Amino acid sequence: MSTQKTPSTTGPAPDTSVHDVELIGSGQEGTIGDQARAYVQRLQHGDMGALPAVAGLVVLTILFSFLSPFFLTERNFANLLTQAATLVMLGMALVFVLLLGEIDLSAGVTSGMTMALFIVLVNVHAVPWILALVIAFAAGILTGTFIGFFVARVGIPSFVVTLGLFLGYQGLTLLIIGSGGLYRVQIPEIRDIQNSNMPVWAGWAMLGVILLISAGMSFWDRARRTRAGVPNRTISLVWIKLGVIAVIGGAAVAVLSRNRGQSVGVVEGVPIVVPIVLVILWIGTFVLDRTRFGRYLYAIGGNAEAARRSGVKVMLIRWTAFIVCSTLAVVSGLFSISKVGSVDAAAGREIVLSGVAAAVVGGVSLFGGRGRLLHAAIGALVIAVITNGLGLLNLGAGVNLMVTGGVLILAATVDAVSRVRSGGSLMRT
Repeated sequence: MSTQKTPSTTGPAPDTSVHDVELIGSGQEGTIGDQARAYVQRLQHGDMGALPAVAGLVVLTILFSFLSPFFLTERNFANLLTQAATLVMLGMALVFVLLLGEIDLSAGVTSGMTMALFIVLVNVHAVPWILALVIAFAAGILTGTFIGFFVARVGIPSFVVTLGLFLGYQGLTLLIIGSGGLYRVQIPEIRDIQNSNMPVWAGWAMLGVILLISAGMSFWDRARRTRAGVPNRTISLVWIKLGVIAVIGGAAVAVLSRNRGQSVGVVEGVPIVVPIVLVILWIGTFVLDRTRFGRYLYAIGGNAEAARRSGVKVMLIRWTAFIVCSTLAVVSGLFSISKVGSVDAAAGREIVLSGVAAAVVGGVSLFGGRGRLLHAAIGALVIAVITNGLGLLNLGAGVNLMVTGGVLILAATVDAVSRVRSGGSLMRT
C-alpha cells in the first residue's frame, strides 16, 4: 500500500532530482552530466517547463530580425520591454491562481477600475496622488478578498465569480469615469515609470546587484541543502547560472545604454519599469520557492484533498492567492496608464485573456500545481514579440490575434500532452 507524503511545515523543501535521492547521505554532488540526464528524464516525463516558450522566443526573434530591419534596433528593444511590462505583470499575477487550478477573469478589469478610481480621485477630487494610489490598491485587495470569499468559503467556481466581476466592473468603471469618457495622466512620477530611463551607470549597478543576489541565494540554498542532508548539485552549475545572467544581462544593458534618441536628443539607459518588474519577479519567486505559502500553493494545485488531509489550510491559501492576484493586477494597471498616458472606460477589458495566454504559453499549467513566475514573464515576452514584430511588418490586428490564438492553443496542447505523459509515467511507477 502506498503512503502519502505530508508537506513539511518547518521550512522550504529542498529541490531534489531522482539522482539526488539516490545520493542522500553519501556526501557526493551530482555532476553536470548527472543534472543533464535528470533534466532529460524530466522532459521525457512531460515536465517541459518554459523550454517551448524559450525556443519560440528565439525562433521568433530570428524570424523577425530577418523580416524587419528595425526589429533588433536599440529603440525597438527598449519599446519591446516597456510594451511587455503590463502583460508580464498581469501574467505573473495570474500565476498565483493558476497554480491552484483556478482562474481570474476579472484581473484585467480590476486593473482598469482601480486606475479609473485613482485618476478620478486625483484629477477631479484633488486627492494627493500617493493617497489616491493607496486607495486604488485597497480596492484591489478588497476585490481579491471578495473573490476569495465566494471561491474558497462559499465554493462557487472561480470562473463564475470572476466572470460576474468582469462584467460588473466594466459598469463600475463607466460610473467612475462618468460622461467625460477619458482622463489624462498628469502625474510626472507615474508617467516616468514607462517613459523615462535610469542613468547608464544605474543600469550596470542593477546588473551587479542581480548577480550578487543570485550568487547569495544560490550559496544560501546550498547551505540549506547541506543542513537538510541533501546532496548539492555541482558548484559548476552555480557559476554557469551566474555566467548566463552576466552575459544576457550585460548584453541587454549594453544595448539599452546606447543612444536611441535619433533626432529627438539623447535617450539612453534601462527603462525605469524594468527594475520594478525584476524586483516584483524576485519577491514573488522567493515566496513561491522558499516559503510555506508557496509550497502549499503547489500542493493544493497538485491534489487539494491530499493537502487538506496533510493539515494545509486550503481555504485560507486559496483566499490569499486571489488577494495577491488582484493586488498585482493593480500594478499592471499602473504600468498600463503610465504607458498610454490616459484612462478610459474600456481600460483592462481585453488584456486579461492575454495575461492567461502569457502564463500558459510560458509553461504554467492550466490544471494547477506546475509553473513559475518566470515562465509567465517569458510567455508575455513571446506574445509581446509577436505583437511588436507583426506591427513592424504593418500587419493588422486581425493577423496578430490569429497568431496569438494559435500560439495559445499550441501551448495548451503541449500542457495537456505533458500532463498525460507525466500521469502515464507515474502510473507505470
